[in-house]
Amino acid sequence: MNILCIGGGPSGLYFALLMKQQDPQHRITVVERNRPFDTFGWGVVLSDQTLGNLHAADAVSAQLIGDAFNHWDDIEVFFKGRSVRSGGHGFCGIGRKRLLNILQERCLALGVELVFETDVTDDQALARQYQADLVIASDGLNSRVRTRYADTYQPDIDTRQCRFVWLGTKKTFDAFTFAFEQTEHGWFQAHAYKFDDSTSTFIVETPEAVWKAHGLDTMPQEEAIAFCQRLFAKYLDGHALVSNATHLRGSAIWIRFPRVVCEHWVHWVQQPDGGTPVPVVLMGDAAHTAHFSIGSGTKLALEDAIDLAHEFSTHAGAFATHQDLAVVLQGYEARRSVEVLKIQNAARNSTEWFENVDRYTGMEIEQFAYSLLTRSQRISHENLRLRDAKWLEGYEAWLSGNKPVPPMLLPLKVRELELKNRIVCSPMAMYSAVDGVPQDFHLVHLGARALGGAGLVFVEMTSPTPEGRITPGCTGLWNDMQEAAFKRIVDFVHGQSSAKIGMQLGHSGPKGSTQLGWQTTDEPLPAPGGRPDAAPNWPLLGASAVPYGAQNQTPHAMTRADMELLTRQFVDSTRRAVAAGFDWLELHCAHGYLLSCFITPLTNRRSDEYGGSLENRCRYPLEVFRAMREAWPAHLPMSVRISAHDWVPGGITGDDAVQIARLFNATGCDFIDVSSGQTTRAAKPVYGRMYQTPFADRIRNEVGIQTIAVGAITEADHANSIIAAGRADLCAIARPHLADPAWTLHEAARLQSRAVDWPKQYLSGRDQLYREALKQKQAAALEVH
Repeated sequence: MNILCIGGGPSGLYFALLMKQQDPQHRITVVERNRPFDTFGWGVVLSDQTLGNLHAADAVSAQLIGDAFNHWDDIEVFFKGRSVRSGGHGFCGIGRKRLLNILQERCLALGVELVFETDVTDDQALARQYQADLVIASDGLNSRVRTRYADTYQPDIDTRQCRFVWLGTKKTFDAFTFAFEQTEHGWFQAHAYKFDDSTSTFIVETPEAVWKAHGLDTMPQEEAIAFCQRLFAKYLDGHALVSNATHLRGSAIWIRFPRVVCEHWVHWVQQPDGGTPVPVVLMGDAAHTAHFSIGSGTKLALEDAIDLAHEFSTHAGAFATHQDLAVVLQGYEARRSVEVLKIQNAARNSTEWFENVDRYTGMEIEQFAYSLLTRSQRISHENLRLRDAKWLEGYEAWLSGNKPVPPMLLPLKVRELELKNRIVCSPMAMYSAVDGVPQDFHLVHLGARALGGAGLVFVEMTSPTPEGRITPGCTGLWNDMQEAAFKRIVDFVHGQSSAKIGMQLGHSGPKGSTQLGWQTTDEPLPAPGGRPDAAPNWPLLGASAVPYGAQNQTPHAMTRADMELLTRQFVDSTRRAVAAGFDWLELHCAHGYLLSCFITPLTNRRSDEYGGSLENRCRYPLEVFRAMREAWPAHLPMSVRISAHDWVPGGITGDDAVQIARLFNATGCDFIDVSSGQTTRAAKPVYGRMYQTPFADRIRNEVGIQTIAVGAITEADHANSIIAAGRADLCAIARPHLADPAWTLHEAARLQSRAVDWPKQYLSGRDQLYREALKQKQAAALEVH
């Protein structure tokens, strides 16, 4: 097979040598526009895991790269005149030029043809010149090939908010160093690490607004570098900062990072003579980028090459036909796009952390450093323990003010209510009430979870009116029978456990009168016998006459009289919640229910004072909250659940969520329960573990209000990381609590923590569980070693 690689970066060179090693009969050519020793940037970073992947793919080049690496384990954070250092992180740094030279030499040794100083302007002409059967477009971040076939690749390029400059210094750092310095206009941060015996990379980064405020956008290159040198002088020990981008002028050395993701990675070029189409395959930065703050750009490029070469090796002769080659390339695209998405999600979290350093500068350095280390959500609490147990135990002790305790088991006082830990059993609809009255099922369901160790157990969303229920099986709190049934549950929780219990009040709005959850979610109730006039559906209310879906009823747009009546009904339910003895009250303003449909512009089309601006759209939910707060005891907390993002263009965004939280905070709200989506059927959430936590993090640390994180939090490790980093103050666990009522007790046992109270009736089971959990933990440790 004739293979042409356009671009002599890490991915193109590495793929070439792997394929030549696989079959010396391949004719492989790498065409690069620069000279062999030209490169821009300084060092690159690879993890120990990536180095292991290189050894498996080609031991010879891996050994050469490993011999040239500078390895270190420590990360050191400098902030507000203090530093924190932790170990066990396992990084390797190498000069980019040295890495390329090693790969170039390995290619030449295997018989790959390297063509330098050739700027490719027409990939098709070059492919014909080399009679290519396969073209690898590894032509970098500003890929001409990607641009030429953009209709196929469908690139999405998001230019980020910070400016950064890639510099070097002869000061050699013995740890991966993060240094933060405040100026009169804002914060700058440096990312520094050694990549050879005498040189370190030194990246300086700051938000665009801060960069401009200092005049760096108009400053000559030499002055800008001198500015950075003065700002970070205390870390340089008299050494200078230098640039190797001397071909650039003025502010051009300062870059805004472009996040690149492509929908497709393979384009087929039809031949003029009607011959077999030639695939043009993206690789490396041409296909994707990952922010430098997680050091994964080169990792992704090399692993692209490993993956495609491996795919060819497992399909020997697959290039014999067009159809077989297509199968190989489809497999490569499908597998790598998923892996890259995982890294890019982590990189997005890391990027946003550095773009918003000011959000975290109110923290002490201990928590600031922890937040930094876990910013991508790839590194977790227990992962940090594996890296540096002594440091983490010291941090846990600092956080607790006494002795090491898993962060999720720390107590919390809100107003005069004390929660024994930070775990919340989420409000989850059970669809098992009769005429709004909770049944024995609810007693057992909620009682079991209260006995299971959670600090706070929530009742499902409960309506103040019959018409405000989601389904006929949902709970209500508008009459004495319902109040009495709830009081029975509350009395059990208080009498038999140390948990607290919360009521969540909400009105279904346009999403009401639908089928039970185990039937067809969000679909209208079916008409008996198929006769529309016999349908059991009840009339709905909304901010505007906008149905949740085409198949759902169109709600009646609320009048002022409707609002006043419903507010009184919410207040009446609040008083009943007080009488029933609930400890916590939450107002549901999320997920497309009535109050949520006022807030989002997707469903609020009003032209009066309750529509238009975000402040106007929040006006009625705030009125309801104020009225409930007045009726709720001053010594007990109230929270509001919001959808922090609609996941639809034109809907609520994270910026809006911050403002919504500020409005409720000013009205006496104690907590924002931060969910997202479900406000429209058109929503396309970006799922992943703890995927909604960044919204809770932002609201907590920008607004200064406590938050509840919820959404794909499934392990103690997740909850511990969230609480320890200050991303939220409570963690709401939903589906795992459905599967395991004693989730908190079981997770504490896995951690071997005794900082949790068990029901006295279950103590013998506790001791056995801890013994078995310890055995499993020890066995897992042996497997790792």
